[in-house]
Amino acid sequence: MHDFITQKFVQYQPRTVNAELQTSAAVLVAITDDVDNPVVVLTRRAEHLPTHKGQIAFPGGKAEPEDVDLVATALREAFEEVALNPEVVQVVGPMGQVLSRQGFVVTPIVGVVPASVVSQLTPNLGELDRIFTVPVRFLIDSKPVMDPLPIAAGVKQVPSFYYEEYRIWGMTAFILAEFVNLVFDGRIDLYVENSPA
Repeated sequence: MHDFITQKFVQYQPRTVNAELQTSAAVLVAITDDVDNPVVVLTRRAEHLPTHKGQIAFPGGKAEPEDVDLVATALREAFEEVALNPEVVQVVGPMGQVLSRQGFVVTPIVGVVPASVVSQLTPNLGELDRIFTVPVRFLIDSKPVMDPLPIAAGVKQVPSFYYEEYRIWGMTAFILAEFVNLVFDGRIDLYVENSPA
């Protein structure tokens, strides 16, 4: 899986956001190495948090001075939030940056993890109340509801994926859609507004 995804990144030029006055952050897009049924690791933010309560998110957060780069940020945050050992993550590289509504420039870092580690992940209950996975096949095959949300340059709409009891929307859904489009030739159109049916 790592080699397959890496091949898709060879010609890829990630989008950058002019971030001079913004705060850098990174999230880890962790995909399992299960060739037949890879899944992506997601979290649900705890209800007691002041912001993003109950929202679906990747492990991640704000860059800290001790982080040597944004890969280090994503790996540190994933360890803090879900106890994912950085040593088992095969980092592929960054995807296009996204500007969050809170003023963070978020860099998604794609990494491949052994499928066996998923059952060992533990949520940091100070930040999360759940860790769960979504099959990549579901994201490829689903017909998401599209919401008008100009989240990045040229983007007109962002999907909402409804998986089991979860609604995956906003920046997390956008990053998932970009990942599926890039790596698995998905057809989720983010740049054309849906015309009314």
